[in-house]
Amino acid sequence: MQLIESILADAAAVTALRRDIHAHPELCFEEKRTADLIAKALTDWGIPIHRGLGTTGVVGIVKGTRGHSERAVGLRADIDALPITEHNTFPHASQHPGRMHACGHDGHTAMLLAAAKHFSNEKNRDFDGTVYLVFQPAEEGGGGAREMIKDGLFKLFPMEAIFGAHNWPGMPVGHFAVKNGPCFASSNEFKIVIRGKGSHAAMPHLGIDPVPVACQIVQAFQTIVSRNKRPIDPGVISVTMIHTGEATNVVPDSCVMEGTVRTFTLELLDLFEQRMREVAEHTCAAFGAECEFEFVRNYPPTINHPAETAFVREVMAEVVGPEGVEEFEPTMGAEDFSYFLQEKPGCYFLIGNGDGSHRIGGHGLGPCMLHNPSYDFNDELIPLGATLWVRLAHKWLATPRA
Repeated sequence: MQLIESILADAAAVTALRRDIHAHPELCFEEKRTADLIAKALTDWGIPIHRGLGTTGVVGIVKGTRGHSERAVGLRADIDALPITEHNTFPHASQHPGRMHACGHDGHTAMLLAAAKHFSNEKNRDFDGTVYLVFQPAEEGGGGAREMIKDGLFKLFPMEAIFGAHNWPGMPVGHFAVKNGPCFASSNEFKIVIRGKGSHAAMPHLGIDPVPVACQIVQAFQTIVSRNKRPIDPGVISVTMIHTGEATNVVPDSCVMEGTVRTFTLELLDLFEQRMREVAEHTCAAFGAECEFEFVRNYPPTINHPAETAFVREVMAEVVGPEGVEEFEPTMGAEDFSYFLQEKPGCYFLIGNGDGSHRIGGHGLGPCMLHNPSYDFNDELIPLGATLWVRLAHKWLATPRA
């Protein structure tokens, strides 16, 4: 493993910053303290910043010393936390009940800050071009990437490509994983209100019962997956909530169904939305009920670009050796880095967070998995992730582009 010595030397100080962020988690678009910490660190290190994109976003601007090229590359870290009450009790556990860095965004921020600290030394900026350090808010459901783009991220900071990373529990420390094409799914929600006609449960013929209508719709949705899409196209329709009724002897007059839809392509998403609407509306009509159908598209699929994926794979192999670079198995989880990849070439990849044995005394009894109240980021990743960011930036700006 080829780690940069100056980054290793600063690892303890950056780890302290990471644990400070972990102890003071902030939810999407509320990351004021976190943004202040990032901005102060960058400013103290002599790196110019821009604030306010996506409400609380911070962009660090690292200019190379070799020339005045307009070439540029973007490196992104997300900074927000989750609405989870932490079960850990170690010293840097969350000080705010109901808020927790349970996905490692504190660690993502620390890895990029460690790279920034390295770049703060002028002799470490021996490249021709600019590296933009993008600290993005509101990944956890707020669409912070989309909002930064709306606020002019790529107009203010033109870049040829953008790269992002996520820690991955269960993958060994010292390993990376990457995949060309779709790697995270689109995230979408639906809500269906079935309006029937309430009656006494002993006289159901006098009403229109929405419950059997809902049951029929749930079953029919699975035929969309098994019979309307191609078997080789991954897709998920999950009804996760059904709310109806207030008493055992009353047929309710309405029923609400909600759930999620995941796909790796927009074409399949279009098909799912169309068929779900048709199934819901026609099933309700067949039973004499009325239907309100709502479909909300949250995050699009995260689709890596071929050339940038191959490039990242090369840099990974240089840092950890070919044996440390794995092929990432796509997940139906979602990631709003997808918005960046719709606008710019780039690649989103994984860095192994280990099996959880890194956690110090006071960790919760649960597994060290993402979105788990016993999770904690593995600080061993900070020098490794930072080294990769530095190597990636140098190699990108040194490689001619068409």
